[in-house]
Amino acid sequence: MIGSDKNTPISDIDKRISQLEERKKNLVRYHSEQERKKRANNLIQTGALAEKYFGIHHLTIEQREELFKIFSDFIAKNKPEKFKNKED
Repeated sequence: MIGSDKNTPISDIDKRISQLEERKKNLVRYHSEQERKKRANNLIQTGALAEKYFGIHHLTIEQREELFKIFSDFIAKNKPEKFKNKED
C-alpha cells in the first residue's frame, strides 16, 4: 500500500512542490506590482517636470499632447548622445 499513506515521501514532495509553486506565484506577483509602482512613480515625476519646465499646468491634456507633438520631432533629432536609448 505504498502511496495510500499521506506521509509517504512522495506526498511530502508533492506538498513541497505545491508550496514552492505558490511561493513562485507570489514572488512573480510582487515583482510585477513593484515594477508597476516604479513605472507609475516615473510617470508622475516626468509629468511634474514637464509642468515645471514647460509651464503647462494650465493646459488641458489635449493641449499638452498637441504641444508635445509639435516638439517631439525636434527633440528626437537633437537629443544629446548621452540621453539616447541604446536601441536608438
